[in-house]
Amino acid sequence: MRYIYLHGFASGRGSTKGRYFRRKFQEIGKDLDIPDLTENDFEHTTLSRQLSLVKHLLKGCTEDVCMIGSSLGGWLAALLAEDIQQVCRLVLLAPAFGFVGRQSQILGPAGLKEWKQRGVLPVYHYGTRRTQQLHYAFYEDALKHEQRVVRRRLPALVFHGIFDESVPYSLSVEYLKRNPQARVVLLAADHSLIDQLEGIWDMMVAFLHLP
Repeated sequence: MRYIYLHGFASGRGSTKGRYFRRKFQEIGKDLDIPDLTENDFEHTTLSRQLSLVKHLLKGCTEDVCMIGSSLGGWLAALLAEDIQQVCRLVLLAPAFGFVGRQSQILGPAGLKEWKQRGVLPVYHYGTRRTQQLHYAFYEDALKHEQRVVRRRLPALVFHGIFDESVPYSLSVEYLKRNPQARVVLLAADHSLIDQLEGIWDMMVAFLHLP
């Protein structure tokens, strides 16, 4: 089994969850790939580029793959499972289903218009801990993927905080209707799930049959 972790929006390979899971996998003698989804170019990143990066990473792979994704990375993991049959298990942490619609609501028509006119939007990047620019092409490209419906049925373990201020946990519950093989675990936590990592790991170990 090959294990890949996909970080969230405006994050990176060195995220708190990414570091935690890599250390836990190392402790049991397993590798965890954590690609930099923006390829060190956050300003010009798009979902299409991120999806292509992971597909290229798995090109020629004949092993089964477990995709672990956090927030936007969780949505990407579910999309990749639609296209890559080697992906046989998913672990999703507060998956950002409906990402584009929520961003549109947050910015509003005026904010979207300004983003389009200016060409870039200032976004705080948690990986670099500074504000960076994000090109409007990200939004235009994301709209295309928002129309895709995740329907593949495969074992999936989904964690979501009931106090999530960014992604309603109801979206993960809704995912169960499309993938009845999924299990959704609701936690007394916010979007980050940072204070739940030990319990999440224990459930992952059982789900993935890890040593």
